[in-house]
Amino acid sequence: MSTPQPEVTFSGLWDLAHKELGTVRDCLRFAVSRFNEAKLFFGHGSNNAHDEAAYLILHTLHLPPDTLELYLDATLTAPERDLVLAVLKRRVKERLPAAYLTHEAWLTGHRFYVDKRVIVPRSFIAELLQEQLAPWIADPASIRSVLDLCTGSGCLAILAALHFPDARVDAADISSDALDVAQRNIYDYHLQDRVRTVDSDMNSALKGRRYDLILSNPPYVTGGAMAALPEEYRHEPALALTSGEDGLDHVRVILGNAAQHLTDNGMLVVEIGHNREAVEAAFPALPFIWPETSAGEDMVFILRQADLRAGE
Repeated sequence: MSTPQPEVTFSGLWDLAHKELGTVRDCLRFAVSRFNEAKLFFGHGSNNAHDEAAYLILHTLHLPPDTLELYLDATLTAPERDLVLAVLKRRVKERLPAAYLTHEAWLTGHRFYVDKRVIVPRSFIAELLQEQLAPWIADPASIRSVLDLCTGSGCLAILAALHFPDARVDAADISSDALDVAQRNIYDYHLQDRVRTVDSDMNSALKGRRYDLILSNPPYVTGGAMAALPEEYRHEPALALTSGEDGLDHVRVILGNAAQHLTDNGMLVVEIGHNREAVEAAFPALPFIWPETSAGEDMVFILRQADLRAGE
């Protein structure tokens, strides 16, 4: 009769890893096993355990992304192994999004500094900015002023400045902590001469200002969805996620104020998550345009200033 093996505790398993794992491949396999065992949620850059583990390992070792195959069989020094395992363990134990562990997030190939003062950048508007919002904007040079409302880390404001090089950009947010992060990213991109932060509760500090383009990826999580969010999302500022019971509190403010802040030919672009049906039901008179994104035609709407005026 075989003798039952003693159960290895969580701490004991990681202690063994520190002693026995030797290569990048070893650490990657161990990480994928632990991530899957812990049933981590992946929604902040990666969508599976393997890709997230590879990203965290490469970043910790100061190796370029997308070079995993080159280094799989490289032997780690003891200090390198300890650093890698410490990061992987925090991902499991604290369920922190990877971006908060590395203090970076990527959006359409652009790197942004992030920490727990802001949500991890993720926006389908970024995809549309890559094409300078064509075909809805025929002449990118005509965009001379842009507002990014609820800017958070400043990622959309910075992308707007990069894709519309003749524009000056206001990056507005109610959170002074978020604006500090946005300012850091603005300086990282050397855009402080064209992008400025504005401390504003929605439009409150923007009286008299008009823009050729207003962008917003506002809070839009419904009350029910907030209660069901995975633990990883609960590390993000609730202020940047929730927007009333139906998820439309911020959208209502945006639509109520946009016309007066747009130039005569100005355009409004807003991300609303999976709330298209609710938005169209709440504003049946508005002729929303729903551009195609990688997630379909339900995530972002476009409205022109004249359409907003007509719907008043």
